[in-house]
Amino acid sequence: MKKKFFLAALLSVFLARSMAQLAPPTGQTFNFTLQDCITYAYEHQDTVINARLDIKSTDYRIKEIIGGGLPQLNGGAQFQDYLKIPTTLIPGDFVGAPGTFIPVKFGVKYQSSLYADINQLIFDGSYVVGLQARNTYRELSQRNYTRSKIDANVNVTKAYYQVLVSDEQIKLLDANLAQLKQQLDQTTAQNKQGFVEKIDVDRLAYQFNALQTQRENIVRLLALNYQLLKFQMGMPIDDNLTLKDKLVDVKIDENLAGLNTDTTFYKNRVEYNLFETQVKLNGYDVKRRKAAFLPSLSAFGNFTSSYQNNSFGSLYSNNFPAMYVGLRLNVPIFNGFQRTNQLRQTEITLQQSQNNLYRLKDALNLQASRARIVFFNGLQTLNSQRRNQELAREVLRVTKIKYQQGVGSSIEVTQAQTALEDADNRYIQGLYDALVSKVELDKAYGRIQ
Repeated sequence: MKKKFFLAALLSVFLARSMAQLAPPTGQTFNFTLQDCITYAYEHQDTVINARLDIKSTDYRIKEIIGGGLPQLNGGAQFQDYLKIPTTLIPGDFVGAPGTFIPVKFGVKYQSSLYADINQLIFDGSYVVGLQARNTYRELSQRNYTRSKIDANVNVTKAYYQVLVSDEQIKLLDANLAQLKQQLDQTTAQNKQGFVEKIDVDRLAYQFNALQTQRENIVRLLALNYQLLKFQMGMPIDDNLTLKDKLVDVKIDENLAGLNTDTTFYKNRVEYNLFETQVKLNGYDVKRRKAAFLPSLSAFGNFTSSYQNNSFGSLYSNNFPAMYVGLRLNVPIFNGFQRTNQLRQTEITLQQSQNNLYRLKDALNLQASRARIVFFNGLQTLNSQRRNQELAREVLRVTKIKYQQGVGSSIEVTQAQTALEDADNRYIQGLYDALVSKVELDKAYGRIQ
């Protein structure tokens, strides 16, 4: 009995472990730097995955185009049972009855055939142009893939910075709450001893509660920012993510040299590369329309094995083979000027794409100029807000000392505390704006690939 109980317990443990292995994971834990997050997005973000699949689809499309110039072989089989053999009327002159027609049945009841057709393209101008354009098709899909990676990089970087800024804001709030709590405790004790009025305590308590509420709101926003970051990465929301990088690791003002002197940066922009590729494809389209005026030449062949008999059992006893080969030359002569009009349309499309490419160069230059100005303005604003933050902190320190020495009022302390909170908020906003403008600057100058 004990042995049976032990075997049953062992079996239950084995089944439990097996079920645990089959059950889906409840969520993984990751500790990522910014670059880790970007790399993860390249592998899991749906737009990047789809763009990578487009490359594979383009490869198959190119193979399809190449396959059009390879031998085309088709085969088949056919079986016929003439329930009534067709009747043909022949002139009676053949049998000595002129002026009449004699009904005669030609053929047998059962017929069957096996055949094979082969066609080989020898020359077709459109096919030649298609072969010339295959690398450009592949280039277009590759550049679309690059664009999707750049978009993922930008979105992940902005979301990553948003988390870092929110975390920094919580740290500032914690510091303000700590010193405000200390001041509130001291004022409460002084009120109990009759040195300060109750309104001074209430004023500080109101400010403390408001700041505490603000912190709770930011904590909830921080959780949402983490979810946004995971969404931009293509990471499941249930996974746990912590960040390795800190704000001190971010070098906002690095790689700024040469911005004003770089006049060819637009060539690094994937948008410009995509337009260049589109111009090439439109050029090939013009060549393809021109090639439609040229003759095409192809070879063909056929082999047929026929079987005929009035007896089904003996149908395949006799074989009547036939085979032929030939050349087919197709010369376009006149089709109502359709080819000419189609050629003119593609030439206009090519001119429009060339004009768009030239216009895009100006647009990218304008975008880069704007990004550069926004960044430098944001950097200057951030430095100013950082100095204001330090000044507000110093004003609060001096005001508290004056209040403790009896030469200042509690209202001045409250105002100084409010000014510091406002300076902190402006600093946080300036910090995020500067980080985002740096990302946009790198994107505008084609530094994100």
